[in-house]
Amino acid sequence: MLRFLKSLSGTVHEERCQPSNGGDGATHCGDDDGGGGGGPRSLTVWRKSLFVGCSGFTVINSDGNLVYRVDNYGGRRRQELVLMDASGIPILTVARSKKLKMVDDWLVFKGEISSNKQKPICCARKHLDILRPKVKRLARVYRDPYDESNGYVIEGSYMNRSCKVLDESRNVVAEIRRKETAMEGVSFGQEVFVLIVNQGFDSGFAMAIVLLLDQMFL
Repeated sequence: MLRFLKSLSGTVHEERCQPSNGGDGATHCGDDDGGGGGGPRSLTVWRKSLFVGCSGFTVINSDGNLVYRVDNYGGRRRQELVLMDASGIPILTVARSKKLKMVDDWLVFKGEISSNKQKPICCARKHLDILRPKVKRLARVYRDPYDESNGYVIEGSYMNRSCKVLDESRNVVAEIRRKETAMEGVSFGQEVFVLIVNQGFDSGFAMAIVLLLDQMFL
């Protein structure tokens, strides 16, 4: 399976750096992992675990090296998802809040949850507006103190693998895009896509946002 993912590096179009449509003046590149150049980092995300009998995610960089993984044993949706590095060390945990609310909250913890007293580093809430059902906002991620001016907003469509993560200044810090192929008429579908992380934004946290969206919308 990992060999399949590595082969994707040679089957995509070369994507040149181009300005974002978000009006922030930032540039977004294709298969550049940002290693050493300080530019945007492009990761290929496969919505599948490398292990038999598991669901999850496998994430590689533009060199075909494993960067992150999520292995959900039993193949079922869980209340907690642990994002690990290539060696299996937990980086972040995404968990659904246990509080009963009309709109569910998701919490992000550093590493693996060790106790009920562990405090999350941020929380996320799915956007729900019955008066404006076509609004493009998907969710908001709140940092401490969890107010409107301190966090990130996600806009676009996760189902179509076309999303942008914007900070409080409306700067695009990360994007989710479809994986394009060099062969006409060939598509990777929705299971393989690209996560572009702009300079200064943590790629592990960007992947945690992918997990949040997957829990919210699939």
